[in-house]
Amino acid sequence: MTRFDYAMQEDPSPSIGLIVLQSDERIEQDFRRLLPLSVNLYVSRVQSSPDVTPETLQLMEAHIPAAARLLPRPVRFDAIGYGCTSGTAQIGQARVAELLRQGASTKSVSDPLSALVAACSALGVRRLGFLSPYIADVSSRLRTALSERGVDSPVFGTFAEAEEQRVARITSQSLTGVTLALARQGGIDAVFLSCTNLNTLDVIAPLERETGLPILSSNLVLAWHLCRLAGVRMAEGVGESRLAKVETSGID
Repeated sequence: MTRFDYAMQEDPSPSIGLIVLQSDERIEQDFRRLLPLSVNLYVSRVQSSPDVTPETLQLMEAHIPAAARLLPRPVRFDAIGYGCTSGTAQIGQARVAELLRQGASTKSVSDPLSALVAACSALGVRRLGFLSPYIADVSSRLRTALSERGVDSPVFGTFAEAEEQRVARITSQSLTGVTLALARQGGIDAVFLSCTNLNTLDVIAPLERETGLPILSSNLVLAWHLCRLAGVRMAEGVGESRLAKVETSGID
């Protein structure tokens, strides 16, 4: 056997970590479209229930640090995100940030709730049309958390679904129809499609053209916010939304 010498190098590319729910079937696919190829994306899964209730969301709190510890330790993360909108509202933004930092070293952290508030600020949005797939107790906690941060949701609709596997299979036609119905009620600055497990990316640009409003979704705002924290632009080709244009103009 011949032993050979080798050289080592550091990867200078920006790195983003993502904690994904065990039951989520959508967010990874969306992030691979939303993040530029220049960004290294590392994903870990956190134990979660197939049913979404305030109680099952709260249970994730105990598992977030362990999920973050499964991200590769040598990587210097520019930002790490926790991919659950309702889970963040239930556990609390500050607590989620603390749990992520317990498990991994990173410059910045985010979650869909923090990202949505930042996106609303960037777009000048104060009143949202809000679409949730989930039952009333879950949706109410999230809307209250938004209101406490200066974003009201006077127009609200829900599919009242508790099973994640069904949420992941809601059609784009269903999303489009309900979003248009919410937009027609008026008195809002944008529409938010809540939940990282909803298949939203391909309906955002058409809905913006038809409604004349910014259309936001959990995965869009989280990817946008993590990119801003990491100092990079979102990928071209899927960034036709108004939010993506804000992101581009905000980075030197």
